[in-house]
Amino acid sequence: MNPEIVPIHRKEFLREDGMLFVRTEGIIETMVKAPLIIASFIVVALAMPIQTSFSSTRTLDLILYSDGSVHVSSNLDVDPLNPDFEIKLFGPSIDNFVAVSENGFLLSSEIVDDKVTIDTFGSSSITIDYDIHDLISKEGRVWTFSLDSPTNYSLLMPQNSIIVGMNALPSNMIIVNDQTQLELSTGLSEINYILGTTNPPVISPPVTDPEQFSVDIFTISIIGVSIAAAIVGGIILIKRKQTQSLSILENESPKSETNIDSLDTETIFNLRPEMREDDKEIIKFISENGGQVLESDLRKKFLQPRTTMWRAVKRLERQGVIEISKKDLQNLVKLKKVLEDEE
Repeated sequence: MNPEIVPIHRKEFLREDGMLFVRTEGIIETMVKAPLIIASFIVVALAMPIQTSFSSTRTLDLILYSDGSVHVSSNLDVDPLNPDFEIKLFGPSIDNFVAVSENGFLLSSEIVDDKVTIDTFGSSSITIDYDIHDLISKEGRVWTFSLDSPTNYSLLMPQNSIIVGMNALPSNMIIVNDQTQLELSTGLSEINYILGTTNPPVISPPVTDPEQFSVDIFTISIIGVSIAAAIVGGIILIKRKQTQSLSILENESPKSETNIDSLDTETIFNLRPEMREDDKEIIKFISENGGQVLESDLRKKFLQPRTTMWRAVKRLERQGVIEISKKDLQNLVKLKKVLEDEE
């Protein structure tokens, strides 16, 4: 059988002037579909970077310390389909960086200048914690906190701090354990504060009219009485704090001894059967030292780098076994007297 070739003929005709016209069927349909196809490509191109950069800040909490450092804690929603996630930090001077998934797993990270890349491992929510030294400056006795935040956040002021100026009013202000906590909005915020209590100088009003002399004396006497009352109150407060400090120092050793008896490591291990063996050694060492040690002592004892020991301490804190506080510009690690399961 010989194949038959069938030619396809286009409809065409030749005008008398010699011009050839070709009629193309479906040209209107083609003209309608072409813009739709182009628009589809544009939508796909725009959606790709949006998907790869998907992230949102759920919470942002900052704690100011008296040494000028700031602890940042943020909870982020990330795209679980991306293998890694990059976020810009609030400065390059970063210490004790820790990233944890929503399941409590410690995530690996790499910091370059003020950016960190985190391996998400399919996480949809990440919590990061770190200390930073770039947000607070000092001039004389006045400390200045400055941050251009991309989202609303909470700010816990240092103990015994007095706010003397700020560029914007907070949306809310409360007292938490004798510390001022502010709720601040997106944008640039600058807060000036001093540490300790001071009595500002009082300038007496000048006497310009003899008829107002008696009134001025009365006003000055009221101001003097107020200043005297403030000074007496300040002296009483200072004496009370000194007395409390002395009592704490005097009772520190007996407390440590009683804590040794009251802390039962076996009970802790029974309530936390999933605890790692190296974490158990840390718990035993803290218990043997009266239930509280400095983080630097833990590093010396177990010969661990600062970042590795900080991650271990944060891991135990998430398990509800210990609590972390500041003492003499260092991290103080304490065993909890009552675990969450015992409550």
